[in-house]
Amino acid sequence: MELDTLTKKHDEARQGESFHPVTVLKSSGIRKFYIESYGCAMNFADSEVVASILQGVGYSGTGDFTEADLILINTCSIREKAEQTVRSRLHIFRQAKRSKPSMLIAVLGCMAERLKSKFLEEEKLVDLVVGPDAYRTLPVLIGEAEGGQKSVNVLLSRDETYADIAPVRLNSNGVNAFVSIMRGCNNMCSFCVVPFTRGRERSRHPDSILAECRNLFENGYREVTLLGQNVDSYHWHSGMEGEPAVVFSSLLENVAEVSPLLRVRFSTSHPKDITDDVLHTMARYDNICNNIHLPVQSGSTRVLQRMNRTYTREWYLSKIKRIRELIPDCGISSDIISGFCGETEEDHQETLSLIRESCFDFSYMYFYSERPGTLAARRYPDDIPEEEKKRRLDEIIKLQRKFSEESNRNDIGTISNVLIEGDSKKSSSDWMGRNDQNKVVVFPKDETGLQKGDYASLKIVHSTGGTLIGKVC
Repeated sequence: MELDTLTKKHDEARQGESFHPVTVLKSSGIRKFYIESYGCAMNFADSEVVASILQGVGYSGTGDFTEADLILINTCSIREKAEQTVRSRLHIFRQAKRSKPSMLIAVLGCMAERLKSKFLEEEKLVDLVVGPDAYRTLPVLIGEAEGGQKSVNVLLSRDETYADIAPVRLNSNGVNAFVSIMRGCNNMCSFCVVPFTRGRERSRHPDSILAECRNLFENGYREVTLLGQNVDSYHWHSGMEGEPAVVFSSLLENVAEVSPLLRVRFSTSHPKDITDDVLHTMARYDNICNNIHLPVQSGSTRVLQRMNRTYTREWYLSKIKRIRELIPDCGISSDIISGFCGETEEDHQETLSLIRESCFDFSYMYFYSERPGTLAARRYPDDIPEEEKKRRLDEIIKLQRKFSEESNRNDIGTISNVLIEGDSKKSSSDWMGRNDQNKVVVFPKDETGLQKGDYASLKIVHSTGGTLIGKVC
């Protein structure tokens, strides 16, 4: 699931699962909801849609689950660890429910369909199970659950995009926002559950996307990230004869034209879908960030074929070369899986060599976790011992760290245009922002007069493992 890489806005390479409790501005409602989101950026965007739906029926948000009338946990199924984490949280919520029997607990998202019977009947952990395409039915399902029924809706849709629902920006810094432009996936990678949990691809009406981006800009936001499981495969057609389709490159251009002060990012790109038209559009607009996340998963053509990735090692490397030809300063990141079914030591060495050739700025690196129901689970034995998966992963991480550190060192002495997102995590005396290539930059506030949401021209004077240190020019 490639959007998993966007969680926490791709801060740094990591192996752990993401989690974010969210607090919503309280409305006039009496009932309170609490929501946790795990996994990919799409889940976080979906939670903002859910919050909007709940506020529309009188709920207000809380950051303390013990005072909530409704607890929702938006789940991810990409790895076994994610499911273990969710199950652990559900047990904690169930304990809270003992002292407040009227409390309802709901599971949303990708785990909903696959584990609905376990959650509802076997383990009796939840009261509602709601799939990614069924959030509009939440008010009805809540009513059923309040009446003592176990409520489920995990039906997938061919057309649901939630285009007409204005998301409630959860825990927002007021600067960056996710904008979902499409849902689902048609690629059927053999290791991935997304086509089964989120359904087939469908694109959102471009007018609603542009309206959301304009509204965000008018309300002070200065960066949007366009989201899709395979964002470059965006394709919308009105159905009217003779009217051209809107493809991703033209949508990207239209969003960039909202304002030159609105930065535009997008994720995630499947290597087969990122076209020269997209790259030329990026090169034409200064406010489209020169940053592409291009998951490779493996450096071995043999393993890529087993993964059903539809490209070879050589084809992927040629795409990297093309990106750098058209956008020389483009930051490139990737996803890499170690220990996929049947992966040999030779395959692993090919992955290491691809990292060396690609010189990724950073990567998201995991060992393979078999997901029930996928093609890989049905067709291939998970035959690499976990100890060996971890050994290979450790080698991948160490090698990638070298290239990440080298990439940061190469920035020393350069000038970066940084969008200020807020205080540095380590010191309120410093600002934190990101440059065009999505690298974190920290610099002292001093007496610059700069504020959150401003752009700062910075000279990079130092770098650490994952952060650039700058000063105002």
